[in-house]
Amino acid sequence: MWHNLRQLNLLANLLSACGALLLLVGLAYWLNRQPVFVLRALRIEGDTSHFNMQGARAAMSQLRGNFFTVDLDAARTAFEAMPWVRHASVRRIWPNRLSVALDEYKPLGTWGSDWLVSTQGERFTANPAEAGDDLLAFNGPPGSEQQVVARYHDFKRWFAPLGVQVQEVTLSSRYAWSVELASGMRIELGREQSEDLNMDTLAKRCSRLVAAWHYMTTQWGPQIEYADLRYPNGFAIRAAGMKFIDRPK
Repeated sequence: MWHNLRQLNLLANLLSACGALLLLVGLAYWLNRQPVFVLRALRIEGDTSHFNMQGARAAMSQLRGNFFTVDLDAARTAFEAMPWVRHASVRRIWPNRLSVALDEYKPLGTWGSDWLVSTQGERFTANPAEAGDDLLAFNGPPGSEQQVVARYHDFKRWFAPLGVQVQEVTLSSRYAWSVELASGMRIELGREQSEDLNMDTLAKRCSRLVAAWHYMTTQWGPQIEYADLRYPNGFAIRAAGMKFIDRPK
Protein backbone atom coordinates (compact mmCIF):
# COMPACT_ATOMS: atom_id res chain seq x y z
CA MET A 1 0.00 0.00 0.00
CA TRP A 2 2.87 2.35 0.84
CA HIS A 3 3.98 2.24 -2.79
CA ASN A 4 0.45 2.82 -4.13
CA LEU A 5 0.04 6.58 -4.58
CA ARG A 6 -3.72 6.34 -5.08
CA GLN A 7 -4.28 4.44 -1.83
CA LEU A 8 -1.99 6.85 0.02
CA ASN A 9 -4.09 9.78 -1.24
CA LEU A 10 -7.29 8.07 -0.15
CA LEU A 11 -5.83 7.42 3.29
CA ALA A 12 -4.68 11.03 3.58
CA ASN A 13 -8.12 12.30 2.60
CA LEU A 14 -9.76 9.96 5.12
CA LEU A 15 -7.48 11.12 7.91
CA SER A 16 -8.12 14.76 6.98
CA ALA A 17 -11.89 14.17 7.04
CA CYS A 18 -11.69 12.46 10.44
CA GLY A 19 -9.57 15.32 11.77
CA ALA A 20 -12.04 17.89 10.48
CA LEU A 21 -14.93 15.93 11.99
CA LEU A 22 -13.21 15.72 15.35
CA LEU A 23 -12.49 19.45 15.17
CA LEU A 24 -16.15 20.19 14.47
CA VAL A 25 -17.27 17.93 17.30
CA GLY A 26 -14.86 19.63 19.65
CA LEU A 27 -16.00 23.06 18.51
CA ALA A 28 -19.65 22.11 18.94
CA TYR A 29 -18.93 20.78 22.43
CA TRP A 30 -17.09 23.98 23.31
CA LEU A 31 -19.88 26.18 21.98
CA ASN A 32 -22.47 24.14 23.84
CA ARG A 33 -20.61 24.77 27.08
CA GLN A 34 -20.36 28.55 26.67
CA PRO A 35 -22.68 30.50 29.00
CA VAL A 36 -23.20 33.19 26.37
CA PHE A 37 -25.45 30.78 24.45
CA VAL A 38 -27.72 29.95 27.39
CA LEU A 39 -31.22 31.20 26.54
CA ARG A 40 -31.77 34.40 28.51
CA ALA A 41 -34.47 36.39 26.76
CA LEU A 42 -37.82 35.91 25.06
CA ARG A 43 -39.36 38.25 22.50
CA ILE A 44 -43.13 38.01 22.02
CA GLU A 45 -44.66 39.25 18.78
CA GLY A 46 -48.01 39.07 17.03
CA ASP A 47 -51.42 38.98 18.70
CA THR A 48 -50.90 39.44 22.44
CA SER A 49 -54.32 40.67 23.57
CA HIS A 50 -54.55 37.91 26.18
CA PHE A 51 -50.83 37.27 26.65
CA ASN A 52 -49.93 36.01 30.09
CA MET A 53 -46.31 36.39 31.24
CA GLN A 54 -46.74 33.76 33.92
CA GLY A 55 -47.85 31.27 31.29
CA ALA A 56 -44.90 32.22 29.09
CA ARG A 57 -42.49 31.58 31.96
CA ALA A 58 -44.09 28.19 32.52
CA ALA A 59 -43.66 27.38 28.83
CA MET A 60 -40.01 28.48 28.91
CA SER A 61 -39.34 26.34 31.98
CA GLN A 62 -40.23 23.25 29.94
CA LEU A 63 -37.51 23.92 27.35
CA ARG A 64 -34.15 22.19 27.46
CA GLY A 65 -30.89 23.14 25.78
CA ASN A 66 -29.30 26.38 24.66
CA PHE A 67 -29.39 28.50 21.53
CA PHE A 68 -28.06 25.64 19.39
CA THR A 69 -29.78 22.64 20.95
CA VAL A 70 -33.25 23.87 21.98
CA ASP A 71 -36.04 21.94 20.24
CA LEU A 72 -38.11 24.56 18.39
CA ASP A 73 -41.00 22.14 17.81
CA ALA A 74 -41.17 21.43 21.54
CA ALA A 75 -41.07 25.17 22.19
CA ARG A 76 -43.94 25.75 19.77
CA THR A 77 -45.99 23.00 21.43
CA ALA A 78 -45.36 24.50 24.87
CA PHE A 79 -46.55 27.95 23.82
CA GLU A 80 -49.57 26.57 21.98
CA ALA A 81 -50.62 24.89 25.23
CA MET A 82 -51.15 28.35 26.76
CA PRO A 83 -54.75 29.62 26.98
CA TRP A 84 -55.87 31.73 24.01
CA VAL A 85 -52.92 30.68 21.81
CA ARG A 86 -54.15 29.24 18.51
CA HIS A 87 -50.75 29.01 16.83
CA ALA A 88 -47.17 29.85 17.77
CA SER A 89 -44.10 30.25 15.58
CA VAL A 90 -40.69 30.07 17.29
CA ARG A 91 -37.29 31.10 15.94
CA ARG A 92 -33.80 31.73 17.32
CA ILE A 93 -32.23 35.19 17.68
CA TRP A 94 -28.44 35.23 18.00
CA PRO A 95 -26.89 34.57 20.44
CA ASN A 96 -29.24 33.69 23.31
CA ARG A 97 -32.85 34.68 22.60
CA LEU A 98 -36.03 33.16 21.25
CA SER A 99 -38.67 35.01 19.29
CA VAL A 100 -42.26 33.76 19.52
CA ALA A 101 -45.00 35.02 17.17
CA LEU A 102 -48.45 34.32 18.56
CA ASP A 103 -51.79 33.97 16.81
CA GLU A 104 -54.66 34.07 19.30
CA TYR A 105 -58.18 32.69 19.09
CA LYS A 106 -60.79 35.35 18.34
CA PRO A 107 -63.70 34.54 20.68
CA LEU A 108 -67.21 34.52 19.26
CA GLY A 109 -69.15 32.82 22.02
CA THR A 110 -69.38 30.11 24.63
CA TRP A 111 -69.70 26.45 23.68
CA GLY A 112 -71.76 24.55 26.19
CA SER A 113 -70.79 25.27 29.76
CA ASP A 114 -67.05 24.59 29.66
CA TRP A 115 -65.66 25.92 26.40
CA LEU A 116 -65.32 28.94 24.16
CA VAL A 117 -65.65 28.91 20.38
CA SER A 118 -63.71 31.12 17.98
CA THR A 119 -64.87 33.10 14.97
CA GLN A 120 -63.44 30.24 12.86
CA GLY A 121 -65.52 27.62 14.64
CA GLU A 122 -62.70 26.24 16.78
CA ARG A 123 -63.43 25.10 20.32
CA PHE A 124 -60.86 26.14 22.92
CA THR A 125 -60.36 26.56 26.65
CA ALA A 126 -59.83 29.97 28.25
CA ASN A 127 -61.26 32.20 30.94
CA PRO A 128 -64.60 33.55 29.61
CA ALA A 129 -64.19 36.63 31.81
CA GLU A 130 -61.24 37.64 29.60
CA ALA A 131 -63.33 37.41 26.43
CA GLY A 132 -65.57 40.42 27.04
CA ASP A 133 -69.25 40.84 27.78
CA ASP A 134 -70.75 40.34 24.31
CA LEU A 135 -70.22 36.60 23.87
CA LEU A 136 -72.88 34.64 22.02
CA ALA A 137 -73.99 31.16 23.13
CA PHE A 138 -73.56 28.02 21.03
CA ASN A 139 -74.44 24.41 21.70
CA GLY A 140 -74.16 21.24 19.65
CA PRO A 141 -72.85 17.69 19.42
CA PRO A 142 -69.07 17.20 19.64
CA GLY A 143 -67.37 18.10 16.37
CA SER A 144 -70.19 20.35 15.12
CA GLU A 145 -68.56 23.64 16.12
CA GLN A 146 -67.79 24.87 12.60
CA GLN A 147 -71.25 23.83 11.35
CA VAL A 148 -73.00 25.71 14.18
CA VAL A 149 -70.90 28.86 13.72
CA ALA A 150 -71.56 28.78 9.97
CA ARG A 151 -75.30 28.46 10.63
CA TYR A 152 -75.13 31.40 13.04
CA HIS A 153 -73.98 33.61 10.17
CA ASP A 154 -76.83 32.21 8.04
CA PHE A 155 -79.43 32.99 10.72
CA LYS A 156 -77.94 36.43 11.24
CA ARG A 157 -78.34 37.12 7.52
CA TRP A 158 -81.82 35.59 7.22
CA PHE A 159 -83.21 37.53 10.20
CA ALA A 160 -81.41 40.79 9.33
CA PRO A 161 -84.57 42.40 7.79
CA LEU A 162 -86.18 42.25 11.24
CA GLY A 163 -83.42 44.26 12.88
CA VAL A 164 -82.98 41.60 15.57
CA GLN A 165 -79.83 40.11 17.06
CA VAL A 166 -79.23 36.36 17.20
CA GLN A 167 -77.95 35.61 20.70
CA GLU A 168 -77.88 31.80 20.85
CA VAL A 169 -77.77 28.94 18.34
CA THR A 170 -78.33 25.32 19.36
CA LEU A 171 -78.02 22.12 17.34
CA SER A 172 -79.62 19.25 19.27
CA SER A 173 -78.42 15.67 19.40
CA ARG A 174 -81.11 14.94 16.77
CA TYR A 175 -79.64 17.73 14.62
CA ALA A 176 -82.61 20.02 15.06
CA TRP A 177 -81.92 23.76 15.08
CA SER A 178 -83.16 26.41 17.49
CA VAL A 179 -82.31 30.09 17.87
CA GLU A 180 -82.76 32.60 20.66
CA LEU A 181 -82.81 36.33 19.94
CA ALA A 182 -81.42 39.04 22.20
CA SER A 183 -85.03 39.97 23.04
CA GLY A 184 -85.50 36.51 24.59
CA MET A 185 -87.64 35.18 21.75
CA ARG A 186 -87.09 31.47 21.10
CA ILE A 187 -87.37 30.11 17.54
CA GLU A 188 -87.64 26.39 16.82
CA LEU A 189 -86.62 25.50 13.27
CA GLY A 190 -86.31 21.71 13.34
CA ARG A 191 -84.04 19.66 11.14
CA GLU A 192 -82.71 20.72 7.77
CA GLN A 193 -84.64 18.62 5.26
CA SER A 194 -82.81 19.26 2.04
CA GLU A 195 -80.96 21.87 0.04
CA ASP A 196 -83.27 21.02 -2.85
CA LEU A 197 -85.16 24.18 -3.81
CA ASN A 198 -88.40 22.20 -3.86
CA MET A 199 -88.03 21.14 -0.24
CA ASP A 200 -88.66 23.05 2.97
CA THR A 201 -85.24 24.37 4.00
CA LEU A 202 -84.22 26.38 7.04
CA ALA A 203 -83.93 29.46 4.83
CA LYS A 204 -87.52 29.07 3.66
CA ARG A 205 -88.80 28.66 7.21
CA CYS A 206 -87.01 31.83 8.27
CA SER A 207 -88.34 33.71 5.25
CA ARG A 208 -91.93 32.84 6.22
CA LEU A 209 -91.40 34.37 9.65
CA VAL A 210 -89.76 37.48 8.18
CA ALA A 211 -92.60 37.94 5.68
CA ALA A 212 -95.24 37.79 8.43
CA TRP A 213 -93.34 39.76 11.05
CA HIS A 214 -95.02 43.11 10.45
CA TYR A 215 -98.49 41.56 10.64
CA MET A 216 -97.58 39.62 13.79
CA THR A 217 -96.21 42.58 15.70
CA THR A 218 -99.10 44.77 14.58
CA GLN A 219 -101.62 42.15 15.67
CA TRP A 220 -100.05 40.97 18.95
CA GLY A 221 -97.40 43.55 19.76
CA PRO A 222 -93.62 43.30 19.68
CA GLN A 223 -93.33 40.90 22.63
CA ILE A 224 -93.28 37.67 20.65
CA GLU A 225 -91.89 35.03 23.01
CA TYR A 226 -91.83 31.92 20.86
CA ALA A 227 -92.10 30.88 17.22
CA ASP A 228 -92.31 27.31 15.98
CA LEU A 229 -91.32 27.13 12.31
CA ARG A 230 -91.46 23.33 11.99
CA TYR A 231 -94.84 23.31 10.27
CA PRO A 232 -94.62 22.52 6.53
CA ASN A 233 -96.67 25.51 5.33
CA GLY A 234 -96.72 27.95 8.19
CA PHE A 235 -95.72 28.47 11.81
CA ALA A 236 -97.11 28.99 15.29
CA ILE A 237 -96.25 31.78 17.69
CA ARG A 238 -96.77 32.72 21.30
CA ALA A 239 -96.88 36.37 22.29
CA ALA A 240 -96.90 37.78 25.81
CA GLY A 241 -100.19 36.75 27.41
CA MET A 242 -101.07 34.36 24.56
CA LYS A 243 -101.52 30.64 25.19
CA PHE A 244 -99.61 28.33 22.87
CA ILE A 245 -101.48 25.04 22.58
CA ASP A 246 -100.43 23.05 19.52
CA ARG A 247 -96.94 22.14 18.38
CA PRO A 248 -95.85 19.63 15.75
CA LYS A 249 -94.52 16.26 16.77
